[in-house]
Amino acid sequence: MVFSCVSFLYAFLPTVLILYFAVPKKLKNYCLLLLSLAFYYIGGQSSIIIMIASVLINYLSALAIDRLHGINNKKIILIASIVLNLSLLGYYKYYGFFTQNINNVFGEIIPVTDIVLPIGISFFTFQAMSYTIDVYRGKVKAAINPITIATYVTLFPQLIAGPIVKYCDIENELYSRKCTLSDFSYGVRRFCIGLGKKVLIANNLALLVKTALYTDEKTVLLYWLSAIAFTLQIYFDFSGYSDMAIGLCSMFGFHIGENFRYPFISSSLTEFWRRWHISLGIWFRDYVYIPLGGNRVKKYKWLINISVVWLLTGLWHGAGWNFVLWGAMNSALLIIEKLLLSKFLGKAPKWIGIVYTLLFTIIGFVIFNANSISEAMSSVLSMFGVSGIPLFDGQSLYLLRNYAVTFIVAIIASTPLCALVYNKYKDKLAFAIAEPIWSTILLITSSGYLIDSSFNPFIYFRF
Repeated sequence: MVFSCVSFLYAFLPTVLILYFAVPKKLKNYCLLLLSLAFYYIGGQSSIIIMIASVLINYLSALAIDRLHGINNKKIILIASIVLNLSLLGYYKYYGFFTQNINNVFGEIIPVTDIVLPIGISFFTFQAMSYTIDVYRGKVKAAINPITIATYVTLFPQLIAGPIVKYCDIENELYSRKCTLSDFSYGVRRFCIGLGKKVLIANNLALLVKTALYTDEKTVLLYWLSAIAFTLQIYFDFSGYSDMAIGLCSMFGFHIGENFRYPFISSSLTEFWRRWHISLGIWFRDYVYIPLGGNRVKKYKWLINISVVWLLTGLWHGAGWNFVLWGAMNSALLIIEKLLLSKFLGKAPKWIGIVYTLLFTIIGFVIFNANSISEAMSSVLSMFGVSGIPLFDGQSLYLLRNYAVTFIVAIIASTPLCALVYNKYKDKLAFAIAEPIWSTILLITSSGYLIDSSFNPFIYFRF
């Protein structure tokens, strides 16, 4: 079950809100935990055992680390917990990938089995690991009550697609929180905005990407339309889901950080990745990059650290060579940017940096969306006319005209323009009256679209 479905909007969510606000304060975590487990069971069913195992591994590990004496004993427990966490993630997400590649080289020496990927395993594994690591570092105390940690890991608003929330950021709210009318109204408004982004923009762009994929007569224009549409689709798909998660958390009294800050206005790739999927970037920074030494090491080691982080980032997104290539490409571009281009980009007009960033971002997402490296390379070459296909034809021009309004709306909505207008007029009485009306229109329009169409893909479901 995803947030952008009728059953969630008009059955599950109203039930959750009624039950949650009906129970006394001391039972709210118990209520939220049971409802979160129900949410995950509806979508994952047997996979719920994996998530519960993750909760138990990290709860017990953190408790042992907190109570043991001696740094070596604590370190042994930490290493064991990390190995167990990564073993679960590795088996369910990467077993097929590695066995297939080993068998391709050495023959059929390892049996290949179909393994169902548990929904959101990358997100809840990283979130649970961050808790145990922070307890080891002395940043937080281990929770005595397992319900507290179970609620933290399974919190349904951000369970299957993030943002990845660190325990230290919501520790106080797990023990004591209030949901004010202001928090709740903000949460509803933010949820409706995210739902609109996902359903009205991302889903329509996904239709164009799907049409381009199954079109026999390819053109340069069609490849560019598909590439730009997918780049915008994945942004509105994931940022829309993050908006819904932030909104839902606010309804329950949790305040979690932003996951996207208008990345398409970035004038460098370094800036882009600081604005895109912020919670994942922070996780890799705090738990991989800095422990490796960050940039406070010799230059060659610093460059290795960047490469390691981006190799892992690519693999985190998926078990495929296209994701490895995507990570390697971003690693190489960031290194080139830091060593050679940073001064030029700092002095050049901002639009040059934006065009440069968008170009490589779009190419990167073409690789990201491919099924293989050969398909990725073929698509990139076709975008620049190397494969000898025509520049355009009647169908590609028709698609351009047909989706022109969607592109314009998506481009405007991906900039801070709407936020600037909101901040300028939010204190006006007319705006205060119009705001709930606008949210209601978004909800009704999105619901109508969902009822009318069965096409409701969610890209980050596979992670």
